[in-house]
Amino acid sequence: MAEGSDAIQTLIAQVARLPGLGPRSARRVVLALIRRRTGQMAQLAALMAEVAERSRECTRCGNVSESELCPICADPARANGELCVVEDVADLWALERGRAFRGRYHVLGGTLSALDEIGPDELGIPRLIARVGDEGIAEVILALNATVEGQTTAHYIAEALVSTPVAVTVLAQGVPIGGELDYLDDGTINAALRARRRL
Repeated sequence: MAEGSDAIQTLIAQVARLPGLGPRSARRVVLALIRRRTGQMAQLAALMAEVAERSRECTRCGNVSESELCPICADPARANGELCVVEDVADLWALERGRAFRGRYHVLGGTLSALDEIGPDELGIPRLIARVGDEGIAEVILALNATVEGQTTAHYIAEALVSTPVAVTVLAQGVPIGGELDYLDDGTINAALRARRRL
């Protein structure tokens, strides 16, 4: 086999396991790194080792950080009474890129799933409910994916908060800016119709 040593093949197999990469993409990535092994590959390996050693979950929200509290939770200006609930850290980062939300977050780490035996305790929902009371939260924004599991989780959290004075809201769903109706799926079009407003 002319595709390199066992170590190279093992590296390709490991890279192929990353989200969004398959065997072909992994081979291209590994070959590009090998060509730049003295510079880019060595630097990447050092950074990966550093991140592996120093990164941890924020003890309050579940974001990825290098300290006990992430910069968002440590920022007193972000304690504005708004708490945005997301499924994953990637969702938190996507919302932060938009720079529209200036409150704090709570990362569930997934959604409720009876088939996968993921219940409220596995997602830390009781901890979320406690945060709402402890931090004086006025609004909980459920920014969960528009999947069956995401909507089930949103309804569960809304029900758990029904006896509190907290406002529970969800993100608007529908036609994206610049979107053409012909290219949208039926669920998106239906959500857009239900969420219509006066012009």
